[in-house]
Amino acid sequence: MRFCSECGASVERKIPAGDTHERYVCTQCGAIHYTNPKIVAGTLPIWGNQVLLCQRAIEPRKGFWTLPAGFLENGETILEGAIRETREEAEAEVLDPHLYTIFSLPHISQVYVFFRGDLAERKFSGGTESLDVALYNESEIPWENLAFPVVAQTLQHFFRDRVTGDYPVHNEVIEFKQRLRS
Repeated sequence: MRFCSECGASVERKIPAGDTHERYVCTQCGAIHYTNPKIVAGTLPIWGNQVLLCQRAIEPRKGFWTLPAGFLENGETILEGAIRETREEAEAEVLDPHLYTIFSLPHISQVYVFFRGDLAERKFSGGTESLDVALYNESEIPWENLAFPVVAQTLQHFFRDRVTGDYPVHNEVIEFKQRLRS
C-alpha cells in the first residue's frame, strides 16, 4: 500500500499508539489501514463413494485439481461463499452442508474453511474457473496433481472418517514448507 484510501496521502508502516502490530498509517489524516487474513470458503461435494473435484483453469496451480472453493466476498457468510463457489466452479449444488475442515495458513495470511455435503444431483460441469469437473473414487484421486495441501488434507480426513461414519470438525495449522512446483 502506498496511498491512503481515505485522503490519498502517502502511508507509512508503523505501530499505531495502543496497537501491537505494524500497520499502514496515513502521514496526513492518520487513518490506520488494517490488512487482515483472507478467508477461502469451499465444499467437499460427495456423490455416494465419490468426491467432486475441479481442475483449475486459472493460476495459481492452473491444471491441478482442487475442491470447489474461493475467496469470501464482502457481505456473505462463510457458508454462502462456499455454496456460491461450488455453483461458480462446478455448477453444482450441495445439500445440507456441514462444517468439516478449517485450516489456518499464517505464512500467507489465509484461512480455509470447507463444508462437507452431498451433491443434490449428479449434475455438474466446469464453470469459468474450471477446465474440467469430475467425480473420483478414493483410488482414483490424482494425489500428485492436487493444487493445494488443504485439499489433500481434507480428502484424507474424509476417506478416514467415512470408515467410522463420524465426521468431526478438523481444525489445523499448516506451516510453510518449501514445495517443488510441477
